[in-house]
Amino acid sequence: MEKVLRRVDAFGAALNRGIECVCAALMAALVLVVGFEVLQRYVLRLGHTWGEECSRYLMIWAALLAVPIGAYRREHVGLEFVQNALPARVARALRLGLDLLGVAFFLFLTVYGVGMAAAGATQYTTLFGMTMVVPFASVPACGALTSFQILVTMLRDRGSLPSARRDA
Repeated sequence: MEKVLRRVDAFGAALNRGIECVCAALMAALVLVVGFEVLQRYVLRLGHTWGEECSRYLMIWAALLAVPIGAYRREHVGLEFVQNALPARVARALRLGLDLLGVAFFLFLTVYGVGMAAAGATQYTTLFGMTMVVPFASVPACGALTSFQILVTMLRDRGSLPSARRDA
């Protein structure tokens, strides 16, 4: 069983690193687009307007892809102060309950997001002319990845595997 837990955790860690790289690339693109937008508007006076729409979609994807990263590392806002005040057994039960609630919520978000993305096939962005499937797909992607990463942390916490923190 420990071998399976280690493999699941190793996959979760690799997935987390991949998502971190994607988020870093999205943030770099966001900085470049916004920087160019400021430069072209106030210095070059070119009058391009695509930067605002592009930066909006980059920010949405980056923000929603950051959620599973935080879930994997257990760095989201939680009830740590309450858990620390409780006996160990009660604290574990509370954490398990919150994890199950989180998985349920993000699975709901995945299902809802798939429908939302499918409905976006008939809507188009203002300037790019692409369907809204691309921006809307960030919602089910966030839900599915976060559900999986919460499950990985639940298994990691149940087993004897080391906790994934910032230094991991």
